[in-house]
Amino acid sequence: MPELPEVETLRRDLLIHLPGERVAGVEVLRSDSVGYPADPAVFSAQMTGQVFSDRMLRRGKYLLLYFEQGAAMGVHLRMSGRLLWRRAEAPLEPHTRVRIPMASGHELRFEDMRVFGRLWLIPVGVPPERVMGGLARLGPEPFAEMFDGRYLAGRFAGRNQPVKSALLDQQLVAGVGNIYADEALFSSGIHPALPVGGLDAAALERLHRAVVKVLEAGIAQRGATLRNYTDAQGINGNYAGTAWVYGRKGQPCRVCHSLIERIRLAGRSTHFCPTCQCAQQSVQ
Repeated sequence: MPELPEVETLRRDLLIHLPGERVAGVEVLRSDSVGYPADPAVFSAQMTGQVFSDRMLRRGKYLLLYFEQGAAMGVHLRMSGRLLWRRAEAPLEPHTRVRIPMASGHELRFEDMRVFGRLWLIPVGVPPERVMGGLARLGPEPFAEMFDGRYLAGRFAGRNQPVKSALLDQQLVAGVGNIYADEALFSSGIHPALPVGGLDAAALERLHRAVVKVLEAGIAQRGATLRNYTDAQGINGNYAGTAWVYGRKGQPCRVCHSLIERIRLAGRSTHFCPTCQCAQQSVQ
């Protein structure tokens, strides 16, 4: 699933291409790719004629692309979604679900192989949280001032959940997923299976700094392409090639040369270095 760095890369790409573009029409090729309005014909009619503004926001893994008239298009890519900027005459990608042609001759396409992603049209004056229910449940942004070691201590106190599983909770912090959770835990020297309630203050400060650091690195590398993710031009991200542990089972650690291990925690594949992230470290 695209995580914060991938969605932020996409936001920055769209900010280059979309402002000032007028929607000439909308073709919904798969109705369940539209979350609101429920009727794809209404979605298409209300989108047509809208002009994209330069107000394009990211909240966790969600995008909010505002129009000059005040409405907005919400986007969640989920597992395999992509937003692609194409010339209208370019061949369609095989899993294109929604086409949004522009008056300029360009086209914004929503492609989604697994059909978990969604587009929403948020009417003028309606809070996005009322249309996109997941927004209301998100925790703070990782780059927000309130997200620090003390915040983590308060949220983790008395809990036995593995720290890797806790980091994937979008109500704890918005935008961190499987890739960057593994990377942050390696960077902070914390074993992913350790219970969060047993982490000391120093470990929590390291973890906070590591989450911010790996997300910034992911943005700088324009995201990580493992399966489906690309930027708005269809180009792969570069982070996966420099990852410390994620996707590197059986390969030598870039620090100590121990072999990277993979386990499953709460059903999610989890990568770590057994030496750099010894389970006896960072506990009270």
